Amino acid sequence: MKRALLAVAAVSIVLGGCNWIKNLGKKDNVAKPTELVEFAPTATVTRLWTASIGKGAGKSGARMQPAVNGDRVYVASVDGKLQVLDAGNGRRLWSIDEKKMPFSGGPASNGDLVVVGTLDGRVKAYSAQDGSERWQALIDSEVITAPAVAADLVVVRSQDGRLYGFNPVDGERRWVYEQAVPVLSLRGNSTPLIDGGLVINGYDSGRLVAVQAADGAPVWNQSLSVAEGRTEVERLADADGAIVLDGGVLFAAAYRGQIAALDASNGSLIWNRDLSSYAGVAVGPASVVVSDAEGNVLAFDRQNGANLWKQDGLLNRWLSGPAIVGGYVVVGDLEGYVHWLNIADGSFAAREKLGKKPIEGTPVVAGDVVFVEDVAGNIGAFRSE
Repeated sequence: MKRALLAVAAVSIVLGGCNWIKNLGKKDNVAKPTELVEFAPTATVTRLWTASIGKGAGKSGARMQPAVNGDRVYVASVDGKLQVLDAGNGRRLWSIDEKKMPFSGGPASNGDLVVVGTLDGRVKAYSAQDGSERWQALIDSEVITAPAVAADLVVVRSQDGRLYGFNPVDGERRWVYEQAVPVLSLRGNSTPLIDGGLVINGYDSGRLVAVQAADGAPVWNQSLSVAEGRTEVERLADADGAIVLDGGVLFAAAYRGQIAALDASNGSLIWNRDLSSYAGVAVGPASVVVSDAEGNVLAFDRQNGANLWKQDGLLNRWLSGPAIVGGYVVVGDLEGYVHWLNIADGSFAAREKLGKKPIEGTPVVAGDVVFVEDVAGNIGAFRSE
């Protein structure tokens, strides 16, 4: 996997390698990925269809994943391809090919618009029905995470720490919120979350920030990780993973920090536990699940944060963020495997191989189907029972 660090200064410095940078410190992650062991499957997984979208995320470091709205799946790639697929059979409904558009953030859709960000600081909006262009906006830095698209607001996070609010009708910029980012940070950004009158986002400083959806004015911020150490690498503290809002409670995790539940209205902590994750969380009826920086998958009681279980059979496999579908937790890994774990106890339930390339984007769940994309643009739809 080619996830790298980004130095946010006058230039971006890319440090190559196989994700080792995420776990610098006590272990420089020279450890080989844990060998997968055979097990008796307890779930039946059906591969419904597969498709491909250009070069996918390629070597951009963007954790691209499908966007699902109703019976449509929207996908994009760094070589300028944007497609909509039938969620039931993978059949292509429409596609566009903009060779000079290095799509890297998204796509995201509200059923009317499809919005995508690019590596050269553009935001493009298209009709979800036929792919015709609606509007284009320029911002100050690359976009490597999906926008948030609501009926009355589009929010885009750029790599330099800015949040932009746009009018979804014509792309007029309504506001910009800016927060300083560290000199050095992990490659990746948290996807903005729109909740009524608030926009919530995680930052490379290890903080969650909420701003007013109407004008971008700050409302609250809360620390999930404190940057400590003698060097910039030791002070990495990104809150880059998926954040989830459920029942007025916000769930999030940070690198070298904590997993936490917060009151979404004011950012106050409900509970928190020490944990290091770059991938984010998934939330079920009774539990919160996270894949940590070492490759453990852990579950916590969503009410009080009590430890429920830990699956350590995927260490050093550079897991994607988790998703929950039915009674299972789904994660992808660096060799293209998709793993289903029983949500009750974390035991292995099933395993499928999408391809040979890493799965960095979090699987996307719609109903009883999970959609998975690897960095080469291969996409699979799976149903488990």
